[in-house]
Amino acid sequence: MNYRHAYHAGNHADVLKHVVLTRVLAHLGKKNKPYRAIDAHAGIGVYALDGIEAGKTGEWQGGIGRMMPPFAPAVEELLAPWRQIIAALNPDGALRTYAGSPEIAARMMRAGDRLIANELHPEDGALLAEHFRRDKRVKVLSLDAEVCVKANLPPPERRGVVLIDPPYEEPGEAAKAARMLAEGVHRFATGIFLLWYPLKAGGNEDTVIEAAKTLGVPGTLAVELRVREAFKEGGLAGSGVVVMNAPWTLDEELGSLLPALADRLGLGKWGLGRVASLVLG
Repeated sequence: MNYRHAYHAGNHADVLKHVVLTRVLAHLGKKNKPYRAIDAHAGIGVYALDGIEAGKTGEWQGGIGRMMPPFAPAVEELLAPWRQIIAALNPDGALRTYAGSPEIAARMMRAGDRLIANELHPEDGALLAEHFRRDKRVKVLSLDAEVCVKANLPPPERRGVVLIDPPYEEPGEAAKAARMLAEGVHRFATGIFLLWYPLKAGGNEDTVIEAAKTLGVPGTLAVELRVREAFKEGGLAGSGVVVMNAPWTLDEELGSLLPALADRLGLGKWGLGRVASLVLG
């Protein structure tokens, strides 16, 4: 396994994924009952935007780098949890550090909530374990993502969110992600599942979308942000997140957020944000 997210941290796909995650965690935190978050592809927790890896690609400049000017008040209210985490990591106001999904989860969790952060890459897994070594709410694993999901569902809290976001760099990763989603729902039928997928020419989105539809969970959403034209050898043109067992009103919230994100992050006419129901009900 060679993929390392440090080269891509803070790009437009991260912005979409993490804004959706913060909205889901905000809903989970409304009830006075503990929940568990499971991050199957956790990375290292926090990323240096002024580091060597991020500097080589500069992808963050087209994502978090374009998000700093405020949006309309209604949009800012929905972005508030994500904004607060970014601000806490950059107290002097200069944008140098970005929060990955396990850091977002840990910062939004309460004392009784728990996080399982899984990272298979040996070096990144070690960095992740060191980052969370003092947080007793967090358990760091270094398993194959599919094994992690199988082994930790259902959670004892019977409430929670499972984030699946493989890099889709190896053949068969889309099919494996779809299988993980199906296995996860089978074990934890009431859990919230977030499955990230890339949008690119000849990409894997059809495999993911059709798998989510086949499961037939009412109210399943597809949340997509396209930032530029997709063409062969053109790389990532956008991304999407399947949200299964979406919290009440999440579709309305994201319906307000996505056009604003597309207008800010999209390149001209190619910016498009949408929220669609894959399974009615």
